[in-house]
This record gives sequence, structure tokens and C-alpha cells, in this order.
Amino acid sequence: MTRAALFDAIRPFAPDRRFLASHVQVIDALADAFGLSRNGDGALTVALQLIKQFEGCRLDAYPDPGTGGAPWTIGWGATGAGIVKGVRWTQAQADERLAADVAKFMAAVVKAAPVASDNQRGAMTSLAYNIGEQAFRDSTLLKQHNAGNFAAAADQFGRWTRSGGRVLAGLTRRRAAEAAMYRS
Repeated sequence: MTRAALFDAIRPFAPDRRFLASHVQVIDALADAFGLSRNGDGALTVALQLIKQFEGCRLDAYPDPGTGGAPWTIGWGATGAGIVKGVRWTQAQADERLAADVAKFMAAVVKAAPVASDNQRGAMTSLAYNIGEQAFRDSTLLKQHNAGNFAAAADQFGRWTRSGGRVLAGLTRRRAAEAAMYRS
């Protein structure tokens, strides 16, 4: 059993199917006593699967598909300082950056949504990776998730399909896959 499975098994018995911080502490103590991992490997696998499926890997910097310009992107969807037209990476650079970025975004998701199954956490990490940490923290999706309204949270993935002011087919497919993973 995973730590997330333990939380899922106990959730139906929680008031309004929600956990208070004190509940999380007790359940975490039980999980620790039984040696259940805290490392989130299952969620990491889910996040990497979704990100790799929809980002693809390009070793030459390319413009944002929504804007036709900034932010320039490279590797598995990396953006930021130093990523401009003409930059080229090796596969190792792309893979290392992906691992570092996913770890950063997953840490932000864990902090913002401490109680989640691996599939929920992986789907939310994929979303946060794509829309940014601040947008994720401010999202209705996160608010619904933390309120225990998982169906409503899953429906919120479909609200994040625009780039440069227009709906993109690739983002629509990605959000549908993230929502399906979140629900599973």
C-alpha cells in the first residue's frame, strides 16, 4: 500500500470527506510506522508521463506556440533565463532540467495540496509545470481539491486550454488527459 492509498482508504470516514491538519499528522504518523514512503515516486512517474507525452523534447529553442515569441522554450518545455532563439541543448541537459523542474513543481503542489493520491498529485504537477506555480496556487482547481470537491477540481483542468488568448488543440488534449488521470 502507498501512503496515498492509505489516505484514500481513510477519506470516506473523515468529516465531509476532508482532512484537517491534525488528521494529516496522525495518518502520516501511521504511514511512517508502517514504513510507507514519502518520496512520491508514483506521483513523479505520473507527472513525467504526462509532461513527456504533451511537451515532447526539442533540443533547439523554439517560440511559444501561443504567442509565436516569448517565452522561448527548449527541452521538455523548459523556459526561463538564457533560453532564447539559437540556444541548443544536449539530451542530457534537457533530461536534467526536466528532473529539476518537475521536482520543484511537485514540491509546490505537495505544499499547496498536502493530501492527494499519486494520480491527483501527478496530474496537478503536470498542470503546474505548464501554467506556472503562482497560477496553480491561485487556481479554483486547487481550492476545489483542498475542499475535497474532487469532481469539481477535475472539471477545472478544462479551463486551462488557452495560450496567447486562443484555445489550442494540444492544450485541450493535455487538460483532458490530466483530468482523466486526476479522476483515476
